[in-house]
Amino acid sequence: MKVKVIPVLEDNYMYLVIEERTREAVAVDVAVPKRLLEIVGREGVSLTTVLTTHHHWDHARGNAELVRLLPGLVVLGADERICALTRRLAHGEELRFGAIHVRCLLTPGHTLGHMSYFLWEEECPDPPAVFSGDALSMAGCGSRLEGTAQQMYQSLVETLGTLPPETQRDEDDVPTVPATLGEELLYNPFLRVGERASFERAAEPLQPQPRALLALQWGLLSTPRQK
Repeated sequence: MKVKVIPVLEDNYMYLVIEERTREAVAVDVAVPKRLLEIVGREGVSLTTVLTTHHHWDHARGNAELVRLLPGLVVLGADERICALTRRLAHGEELRFGAIHVRCLLTPGHTLGHMSYFLWEEECPDPPAVFSGDALSMAGCGSRLEGTAQQMYQSLVETLGTLPPETQRDEDDVPTVPATLGEELLYNPFLRVGERASFERAAEPLQPQPRALLALQWGLLSTPRQK
């Protein structure tokens, strides 16, 4: 499984996941379709499917044009608001692209229909990968725009936070991406809300302001990267 990391806009990424035996490719979060097609052509692969994490324009606006340019392309996601959606996915559903397995993980919080995708390949020494959209970012998470704080906690701590710690993204293209989940568990406060001692140390300059600590624990404070 080969993952191409494609920087777009000012602070976003698209991803092209390639099954190296069949040369089938799956794209994640298409914002700039022509840029994606340049990479598809350069890699010599057949793009069959788009996985969209959520409906926001900077993750899904390229779907319609891509479908126009590639008739028969399948666009998958968990939210009916996703542009050019072909089929709506369910939490826990598993997809298959050659030797690549995809487990669909509903991670509401940033949006109610936010879906993360956990990918691994059979009999492959490479670590698995998770594409978490704006649910989880490096050392932070996306702002909670829809849903409840409890839903966001479950998405971050119980769903994403329990994936194998070696889970990562490809390192070949962009120095700021990826991080392994194990690294995030060390320094991302939104994955460590159950560790009271860590938050007490982090909150010492704010004391005595327990409300600020409580807000941090429930993912309500600002993060390094919000949308």
